Amino acid sequence: MKLQRTKILLILVISGFFTSCNSVKRIAEQEYLLTKNTIEVNDKVDNSENLDNLLVQQPNTKIAKIPLRLYIYNLARPNIDSILEEKIYNNPKKLARKTRILSRKQVDRDIQSRKNFNSWLKKTGEAPVIVDEIKTEKSLNRLKAYHFNNGYFNVTGDYSIEKQDNQKAGINYKITTGEAYIVDSISTHITSPILDSLYQKNKKESLIKKGEQYATSNYVNERERINTVFRNSGIYHFSQDYVSFENDTIGTNKKVNTKISIPDRAVKVQDFTVTEPFKIYTIKDVNIFTDSSFENKELQITDSISYKNFNLYSHEKIRYNPKALTDAIFIAPGSIFRDLDRVRSYRHLSELRVFKYPSISYVENPDTTLTANIYLTPQKKYSLGFSAEATQSNIQSIGFSANPSLTIRNVFRGAETLQLSARAAIGASKDASNNERNFFDITEIGADLRLTIPRLFSPFNTDRIIPKHMFPKTNISLSATSQTNIGLDKTTVNGVINYKWNATNQTTSSLDLFNATYVRNLNVDNYFNVYNSSYNYLNELAQEANFSFNNPDTQQLQIPEETAQFINEVIYNPNPDLNLTNDLIFEVANIEQRRIRLTENNLILATNFNWIKDSRENVTDRDFYKVRWKIEAAGNFLSTLSSLAGLDKNNSGNYELFGVTFSQYIKSEIELIKHWKLKKKNALAVRFFTGLAIPYGNSTSIPFTRSYFAGGPNDNRGWTAYDIGPGSSGGLLDFNEANFKLAANLEYRYNIFQNFYGALFADAGNIWNLYDDVESDILKFNGLQDLEELAIALGTGFRYDFDFFVLRFDLGFKAHNPDYTIQQKWFRDFNFGNAVYNIGINYPF
Repeated sequence: MKLQRTKILLILVISGFFTSCNSVKRIAEQEYLLTKNTIEVNDKVDNSENLDNLLVQQPNTKIAKIPLRLYIYNLARPNIDSILEEKIYNNPKKLARKTRILSRKQVDRDIQSRKNFNSWLKKTGEAPVIVDEIKTEKSLNRLKAYHFNNGYFNVTGDYSIEKQDNQKAGINYKITTGEAYIVDSISTHITSPILDSLYQKNKKESLIKKGEQYATSNYVNERERINTVFRNSGIYHFSQDYVSFENDTIGTNKKVNTKISIPDRAVKVQDFTVTEPFKIYTIKDVNIFTDSSFENKELQITDSISYKNFNLYSHEKIRYNPKALTDAIFIAPGSIFRDLDRVRSYRHLSELRVFKYPSISYVENPDTTLTANIYLTPQKKYSLGFSAEATQSNIQSIGFSANPSLTIRNVFRGAETLQLSARAAIGASKDASNNERNFFDITEIGADLRLTIPRLFSPFNTDRIIPKHMFPKTNISLSATSQTNIGLDKTTVNGVINYKWNATNQTTSSLDLFNATYVRNLNVDNYFNVYNSSYNYLNELAQEANFSFNNPDTQQLQIPEETAQFINEVIYNPNPDLNLTNDLIFEVANIEQRRIRLTENNLILATNFNWIKDSRENVTDRDFYKVRWKIEAAGNFLSTLSSLAGLDKNNSGNYELFGVTFSQYIKSEIELIKHWKLKKKNALAVRFFTGLAIPYGNSTSIPFTRSYFAGGPNDNRGWTAYDIGPGSSGGLLDFNEANFKLAANLEYRYNIFQNFYGALFADAGNIWNLYDDVESDILKFNGLQDLEELAIALGTGFRYDFDFFVLRFDLGFKAHNPDYTIQQKWFRDFNFGNAVYNIGINYPF
């Protein structure tokens, strides 16, 4: 019976959907569904987004040329409430029959659920767009206004509605622009001598230029520019309302003669308004109230300090170093009034993260001076935080972690912020249930300390190199983590002294003056249990070499005794009884070399510089570019120190510090990102990345933590992370890494409806070894011919924009797999069985 009901319901749903596919189902007899807009400018079709966005009415959105949301809307009943009332509640017999089967409460709930589902269909769907001539007229006027504002003063326009027999219609807009008007002359009438002098001094920056086509936007922007110049030159009472333009086009043969007029300041005296020339105002006093709050507004000031002509006040004892506060304030006594100083002060005070809502106001004095009052509301000195999470990975079946934290503000009275956090975690490994150990056999414990100083912490004066308007700050961090029973088990200690500043609104610079990392592996013997691919390959080589297994029946190398014995008998003390070939010895040597690299302890002392230029104006900007460049050098200081101290080298010819060979290398990478805004919330995004790390001196390879990998949800989405390369090796190992990387991504993002988006993408990339101790040609980059080894993925995805973050799902297919021979590389694995499903937060680039 249940199966029969399910079939009936399925048939009804399918029938209802196909019925809804009649796009004019909800269209009245005398109405027409808008299916297309066409804009012709001077008899040529113009599909630009600028013009299309001016139209008041747009056809229903389509996915693959199908108005899917319209069909969903058509599934809804337009008058469901009255239908249900008439069909059930106003029908006593039917209502009685239903209540015999269900209770009245259940009947009411069932009817309400049907109403809710109907409302959901309407909300999710999209109502049919009906041709409206009033809106069409409005669209035409917008098109004419757009061209008029771009210099086509003689523009004309008309529209026609092309109605079809099936109640569908398209609208054709025809615009005739005529000849554009050109700016011919620019004159000024500025009555205040000070303003006239300032204008003449800065008129080269004018956005209205002789010989250019007239554009209203240039005049709007020029008004704002003039206002900015004057407001940042001491003219306290100026506003852009004083700027007006007079454009003469009579008898000028398509020329525009512009006159810029700026009158004197209007001052209201009692019931009269008089005018007087604008004057330059200077800052007389700057008063800083360090503990302003609603609770303190009635209390008396009890403490004050005068520091470099700044006045600091407090209702209690002042708790801040005066220099720390005055360094964050750009409004200085004796300087001229500038809006820019107030904006910078707001930003710098907010970035201190010590105060809540900084407020800045000016009081005018009789002698053309201003008193600046800055009100600061302190945040609580101490605040506690806590977070917890549950995780699952390829190593552990389940894990739990807790992260308590403590924040201390103004810790040294210089507006510094100290953050102390801890991490404690437990987990169950994949094989925890197969042995007698506790179920939770993975533990991790760690602590982090981070001190943020709102200036460059240096014994030298750096103001001339990095002035305070670049918002410099220093971050000093120290962290330690210990992991047990997870992988190789390790203890990691990291310390960083970082400087960060913003040279412009678009550029950010970061310098790690000191970046030290120490990694100590605690369970080296577990290597082949963690890196299963390496173990499986080594086991195959042992069988090929006729190795004498302890258990001949299984012919599986025991870890770690037999794996170490086999490697020793192949490389270090060759066993003549083994079937050793040059290829076999070479492959075993590669596995052993990788084991040594991944199990050795690391000591890295590096300095790096990171530079970013981002033209994005806000998080919603869809038309921007981003450039990131980084360079890092490690080991030079330790190498020089070791040489000067005359330290002995180990058997490998390398210096050691605390029993660890420190790394020495230089590394550089560059990333280019460009987004283009397209029509209807669509966008095209591209990214290019390349990076190279070259070992030298005390190192012949790059530490694992500083090497490159390919694949994953933010890289090449047709492969999982660490699954590509190096070169054409086929990603045989569990974690494939190298010291050279190339990657490129192309993604077309399109809006489906509301905050739901789709994407089509192509990813390409690979990693190789270059200038290190790897000898195998299939792992190395030997020239441009190796670009044939790029792994290429094609795919599609969906995103939902929650405003504060984007939830992303991508499906990547292997289009070009460098693991295969030349004849088999393309589309051999282009299927769902070999596809990779990626879930991520925010866009990949």
